[in-house]
Amino acid sequence: MLATTLPPSAGVRKIEQGVPRAVARTRIRVVFGDAFAIGPGKADLLQAISETGSISAAARNMGMSYRRAWLLIDTMNQCFREPVVNTATGGKGGGGAQITRFGKDVLTCYRKMEAAAAASVSTRMDRFRLLLRKSPPAGKTY
Repeated sequence: MLATTLPPSAGVRKIEQGVPRAVARTRIRVVFGDAFAIGPGKADLLQAISETGSISAAARNMGMSYRRAWLLIDTMNQCFREPVVNTATGGKGGGGAQITRFGKDVLTCYRKMEAAAAASVSTRMDRFRLLLRKSPPAGKTY
């Protein structure tokens, strides 16, 4: 585990060996009006559609229903200036879905914001850890 010594003027105790390490998890959600334009789940769904070429396969891989996936895509398509996913109706040739070029730009921009937020928080986390107790609360917490 982390062992850090601060000058006495820091007013914070030393982190001891064996103390559980606190981890910061950043989650960015872009709110547009009353809708979540994109967040971690929607970004993962776009990535899965990009990889599978199918809403149903992407939903299955993520453990969600097709309807849920479709509603998430519909919300994204309503929030952004251009569609992020295009679909083709099933039939003899089969259907499918593909993330649009615009959707790829949205996903890339979102992933860069995630990375920047995580990097920013990470630089401050060592200092923040020093403010936590020696062990996390036991049992269910709210």
